[in-house]
Amino acid sequence: MDSTNSVTTKKKQSKLGSIIAFATGNIGGSAVYMTFGTYFMVYVTTAMFTGVPRAEANKLIAMITTLIAVIRIAEIFFDPIIGNIVDNTNTKMGKFKPWLIGAGIASAILLVILFTGIFGLSRINMTAFTISFAITFIAFDIFYSFRDVSYWGMVPALTEDSRERSIYTAAANFTGFGQNIVTMIIVPVVTYFTFVFTGKSNEGQPGWTVFAIIIAIAAIIFSLTVAFGTHEKQNAVRQVTKKKTSLKELVYALAHNDQMLWTALPYLVYGFGNAATAGLMFYLFKYVVGRPDLFWITGAIPTVAGFFTSPLFPVINKWVTRKMIYAVSMCSMILAYILLIVSTDSLPMVITAMVLYYVPQGFIFMTVILTLTDTIEYGQLKNGTRNEAVTLAIRPMLDKLSSAISTEIIGLVAVAAGMTGTATAASITAGGVTLFKLVAFWAGLLLHVLALFIYVFKVKISEKRHAEIVTELQNKLAVEGITDASVQGQTTASTSTAPITATVSAPVSGVVEQLSDIVDETGHTGVPGKGIGIKPTEGKIYAPFDGTVLLTFTTKHVVGLRSKDGLEVLIHVGLGTVNMRGQGFITHFDEGQPMKKGDLLLEFDRDQIDQSGYKDDVIVLVAKAKQLRDVTYTTEKVVAAGDELFTARVHP
Repeated sequence: MDSTNSVTTKKKQSKLGSIIAFATGNIGGSAVYMTFGTYFMVYVTTAMFTGVPRAEANKLIAMITTLIAVIRIAEIFFDPIIGNIVDNTNTKMGKFKPWLIGAGIASAILLVILFTGIFGLSRINMTAFTISFAITFIAFDIFYSFRDVSYWGMVPALTEDSRERSIYTAAANFTGFGQNIVTMIIVPVVTYFTFVFTGKSNEGQPGWTVFAIIIAIAAIIFSLTVAFGTHEKQNAVRQVTKKKTSLKELVYALAHNDQMLWTALPYLVYGFGNAATAGLMFYLFKYVVGRPDLFWITGAIPTVAGFFTSPLFPVINKWVTRKMIYAVSMCSMILAYILLIVSTDSLPMVITAMVLYYVPQGFIFMTVILTLTDTIEYGQLKNGTRNEAVTLAIRPMLDKLSSAISTEIIGLVAVAAGMTGTATAASITAGGVTLFKLVAFWAGLLLHVLALFIYVFKVKISEKRHAEIVTELQNKLAVEGITDASVQGQTTASTSTAPITATVSAPVSGVVEQLSDIVDETGHTGVPGKGIGIKPTEGKIYAPFDGTVLLTFTTKHVVGLRSKDGLEVLIHVGLGTVNMRGQGFITHFDEGQPMKKGDLLLEFDRDQIDQSGYKDDVIVLVAKAKQLRDVTYTTEKVVAAGDELFTARVHP
């Protein structure tokens, strides 16, 4: 018993370490995204063309913003291909880690080059600068996409449990404060290093370059942390679709995953409004409110909120559906827009709007990521293809499209409203402020309302439905047969075509039940399949033979096993317990793990099952039922764990 507790404790510690390592990866990733996605245009409009005549500088700014928008819009169509390349990667490190390391380092270096003005070419040769900028930007965008797709694509590879995915996603979102730290420190850091190198207290070229170097170093460190601190699970459900996916299959899978598309659409609409608003926040404080020194608030609020929203999300999600969390969060942001439209002349109201605007964003992000992640199994069940990185590439692809539009909008609004160079709040006309509000707030308000309605009425993947989908999927795989070849690269136990005869011991103590006599939680009599049931007198499941653990369902109520003789069985714990989504169940194994008869595999809380309104009957089914030739069941009415339960003969 002490040994079992020790193993369980080590597994919990390992899982905690994996969550922490994964979460730290987003500190660097979010910092890079914010640095480039939002503040690169601030750098372009305020420092890149310092010393260049204003009229020419405005032309160069317009050229840069248009070039970025065109490149990013053209390139986003390659993001699913990037996801497909990641999905088809097969190395000893797994499919994600090589890209996290290589692409993470490359994108960090290219970020620094961009913030040097391509080594000063922006002030020397316009033609050479334009060509070099386009090449550097495209390379940066590609490598960053590989890094980002690989990072978020790891979530379903680290766990299949929907609630554990929620924890990983919440942890990663929590460490998204990297982007908020950037917002809080960018002005003082850039100003400080500009002063160090030039003696001037402003946001100059040297300060921007040093800041980019700091962010790049952090990004590399955190990419290495997540790469070497996590473990990619090679379970049966993932291995069964390990074959490479062609571009044609990729397009088909995406086009026919309607729930992925419906989840992506409101996120895109939301992203358009949010990207434009977030990108113009610096201009709000500098040119409208006239308090650039308070801009750090827009970083402090979401940072502080993150300490509460991310940890609270899994807790709240136990009692409130993701759809409700999304709806309430969007309503908060809509209210923030209304306040910003009517009260930018009141600093307390602006700060109140900042709270309503930034606090719920973590909830929205986690809701979308989890829903997209759950559509992976939906797509696998519907189309027969499991596209992990490809599906999760949709989110960064949409972010990139939103950022492209935002970049174009920020540049054009800054020029049209006169918010460039040495302009101040006093020099901005009423027309400039009106134009600013129209783009930053009115457009954002309408887009957020539209996103809310699309998500609420068109997204059907709920937590309960996902659990049912996964059960359908894994039952299908188990019934069709799962060999050791699909688990961690092992070979099958036997290639013989002779019938397999194996003895299955009782996995739990209790009263023996015939499947035809079992009454389920809905009152229906009879359980389909070939096997036997046990009304348990304890809450522990033990290995019924020597063999291998093939899979565990995400709801933890079903375990797939294969004996050393080649017999495959499914052990179902409870009737209706799929709806508990793993609550009350504790596993003591990993997929692909060898086991000995009598090893503790699973613990379940019988009282919690009963209180939830379900039944705790344990059902042992023979997989590959069509190949079943003969089965001899025990004649005992009561069995103890380890007693002979039945002998089955199956033709391979």
